[in-house]
Amino acid sequence: MNDAEFKRFTDAAAHCEMSSAAFLAYAVDKAARDLNRTAAEIATEREVINELFAARRHLGRIHGLFNQVAKALNSGAEAPHLDAAVEATGSAARRMEDAADALLAHRDGGTPA
Repeated sequence: MNDAEFKRFTDAAAHCEMSSAAFLAYAVDKAARDLNRTAAEIATEREVINELFAARRHLGRIHGLFNQVAKALNSGAEAPHLDAAVEATGSAARRMEDAADALLAHRDGGTPA
């Protein structure tokens, strides 16, 4: 822990009117109760960027699958769940875009647009 991190830690403990030890114990317990959120909070920017690129690759594969569906539909096949698949894909793409915007805003020190 560098000096700036230690100061932030001790200032936070003082702000909460807790000893450093009590604040640390509380923070550790809180982090241990929700490990998925904790992992997300401490993920490095590189890890987040890697996950966004992986999501983009998956969306690219989905694009290819939609091309196959279009070809099948043009050949007379039915796709009874196509509307749901389109909606789910659109939602995933919007969430990915929001995550990328939030990452860029965080990196630039602002808030997402």
